[in-house]
Amino acid sequence: MNRIVILDGYTENPGDLSWEGFGKYGSFTVYDRTKPEEAAERIGNAEIVLTNKTVLDEGIMEQCPKLQYIGVLATGFNVVDVAAAAKRNIVVTNIPGYGTDTVAQYTMALLLELCHHVGAHSDSVKNGEWDANPDFCYWKFPQMELSGKTMGIVGYGRIGKKVAKLAEAFGMTVLVYSGHVVKEEELSERIRQEPLQELLRKSDVISLHCPLTRETRGLINRETIAQMKDGVLLLNDSRGALIAEEDLKEALISGKVAGAAADVLSVEPPMGNPLLDAPNMLITPHIAWATKEARQRLMQMAEENLKAFLEGTPIHVVS
Repeated sequence: MNRIVILDGYTENPGDLSWEGFGKYGSFTVYDRTKPEEAAERIGNAEIVLTNKTVLDEGIMEQCPKLQYIGVLATGFNVVDVAAAAKRNIVVTNIPGYGTDTVAQYTMALLLELCHHVGAHSDSVKNGEWDANPDFCYWKFPQMELSGKTMGIVGYGRIGKKVAKLAEAFGMTVLVYSGHVVKEEELSERIRQEPLQELLRKSDVISLHCPLTRETRGLINRETIAQMKDGVLLLNDSRGALIAEEDLKEALISGKVAGAAADVLSVEPPMGNPLLDAPNMLITPHIAWATKEARQRLMQMAEENLKAFLEGTPIHVVS
């Protein structure tokens, strides 16, 4: 019987889902969290391991000679040394596409919070400010209507396309920039493709949905920010290192960027991150993917990946 070890199951399933489906494929052990120094011992002689953020490097693989399969419980798979895995004929899979709707929805939640600061206004009412206010209503931050504004989307994959449709529904014009060819049928009267420089120049809101590569690392920096409209809003629930964070902080202080919201940072958790005390900056703890519905899809796809591997026809292979 196959032995299955789930190294850090709590983030994917804090108790509202079930791992029982994996019982069809072998005996399994679930650990809520695994420290780096615990990984090799916990994997032991298991043939199958599932990981979310627990790093599996060449040294760990050397200590686990029976390991045949690593299933990453996420789309990004940088926690696994895929070259070392390939050298040992260990199949590594990831889970693409499970969070498209959820992450797109979260993008709009970040944007709407920047437009209206709903949380801050609710807190002010609960703190008695409405009772003490001489006027019938008040606002602590400028309010912004999206209809008629322009959203620039950098990266036009599954999530970028979904965000474009949501922005279009709000009455926005959408400009998209992609490193790949965008087909005509993927555009519309209100969604059109532009060079990056034009997108930066014309957009009232810029949302990042591109992968982190050598070309995109630090894409948002002092130089590209200078090309943007004064008072632009910036959103990032893609990868933290797309932004040169010191440069963004400087732009927030000057007001060049009126507000920014990020669910991702260059280093997580963010100890000492310059954006922590930047004005008009919203930061959330990497939860854009975390609806129960998305996590259920993720778990189902993880089972399908494992089943396909055991049947000799692996899918979503990245090694």
